[in-house]
Amino acid sequence: MNQLKQIHAHTLRNGIDHTKFLIPKLLQIPNIPYAHRLFDLIPQPTTFLFNKLIQAYSSHGPHHQCLSLYSQMRLQGCPPNEHSFTFLFAACASLSSPEQAQMLHTQFLKSGFEFDPFAFTALVGMYAKLGSLASARRLFDEMPDRDIPAWNSIIAAYARCGKLEGARELFELMPSRNIVSWTTMISGYSQNGQYERALAVFVRMEKEEVRSNEVTIASILPACANLGALEVGERIETYAREKGFLRNLFVSNALLEMYAKCGKIEIARRVFDEIGSGRNLCSWNSMIMGLAVHGRWKEGLELFHEMLTRGIAPDDITFVGVLLACTHGGLVVKGRQLFKSMERNFSIPPKLEHYGCMVDLLGRAGELSEAYTLIKSMPMKPDSVVWGALLGACSFYGHVELAEQAAESLFKLEPWNPGNYVILSNIYASAGQWDGVAKMRKLMKGHQITKAAGYSFIEEGGCIHKFIVEDRSHPKSGEIYALLDEVSTKMKLYRYVLDIDSEVENYA
Repeated sequence: MNQLKQIHAHTLRNGIDHTKFLIPKLLQIPNIPYAHRLFDLIPQPTTFLFNKLIQAYSSHGPHHQCLSLYSQMRLQGCPPNEHSFTFLFAACASLSSPEQAQMLHTQFLKSGFEFDPFAFTALVGMYAKLGSLASARRLFDEMPDRDIPAWNSIIAAYARCGKLEGARELFELMPSRNIVSWTTMISGYSQNGQYERALAVFVRMEKEEVRSNEVTIASILPACANLGALEVGERIETYAREKGFLRNLFVSNALLEMYAKCGKIEIARRVFDEIGSGRNLCSWNSMIMGLAVHGRWKEGLELFHEMLTRGIAPDDITFVGVLLACTHGGLVVKGRQLFKSMERNFSIPPKLEHYGCMVDLLGRAGELSEAYTLIKSMPMKPDSVVWGALLGACSFYGHVELAEQAAESLFKLEPWNPGNYVILSNIYASAGQWDGVAKMRKLMKGHQITKAAGYSFIEEGGCIHKFIVEDRSHPKSGEIYALLDEVSTKMKLYRYVLDIDSEVENYA
């Protein structure tokens, strides 16, 4: 930067115009304000320089400057080209302005650049990011030559709108794919909570010997975290380390979260320590949350205080972690202090999640009346998580009256959920109120509510298998049950031998 300033000073002293050389160099740093000031000194900027500045603002913002430069282009009679529109479409998508999008689209068609594949792909992407999926699909279908980026753009549009079946259909229709295509599907499934499908696409990609990049790794690790697919996650870590991807903070944070959620909290801490000075708030939050969830509340709170000491400002997610730590540690007083400090010390208004944590903390500690009072004082409508926390606490302490209040609200919020009926029925049973048990059964029968079968996930060979109670749908169920019978027989035999040994000892 200092060298460029010296060159600029030299040009001013000697009357030499190096402005056209300096502006692109400044934009590479990037020092956009300095480059723009130099740009304003040029009497008649070229389309190339306009494009370079528009591209910089499109990448780094503020995006409205792109449209201002485009207006300046037209006023000065400088003709935009296909590259101008490519950058403008990207900026307009970030501005969330359908009116500006329509205006640019119209001028793009009038300029005669609609056959440029890069500009047309950017146009499809613009409508996709604005949520105009129908417009994006219509333009895609009208494209004479659809290259891989165009396919990727429309698939990303469907995934962003949650239309994953449509995205999958387009993905399967692609004549050829690249790593962006695979990553788009993986991240689409992962971001929409369809973790099994995300992992299935990743495994399929590996079988086709497509090599993952940093974005792929950062997209698939959350799926591994939520499925508990530790074996796959460990394999991904090995690959990521070989490729040097852990230098990417998104990859490191995703790996940290994966280990934390899979119960490997020591390894998560190792990854956290490896990130070192490069940690961002997400790194701290993931580690604090991981420690809290695994009952290591003291370490979680110590890490929170270390974070504050380092001058890192917490956010609302941080406070979910520290309140969970208080819950697992039974620290009611500390929890109250932290909850009150959110708005007072950090200007963070408590959200539903924080109220849910506090209700859970108070409920576990037996402070049921205080928990109920807190719910009633909430500035927003309590959700099923908040009422569920109170109902769970009532179940533990056998508080029938408050349980009925919580359950009544839950029946309205999620009438389809059989768990709420079952919990209240169990509370009635524990209190010996059998008429209440009968009432719950009658309600469930009247609303045709049945308790769903429990299920579990098992990871084997990099694949996730789902089993429900007495499930025989798995293709290897015969072998599975044969092995279970063998194990069960050996256990019974072992118990029989222990019983005989015990009798012999007693006789002796």
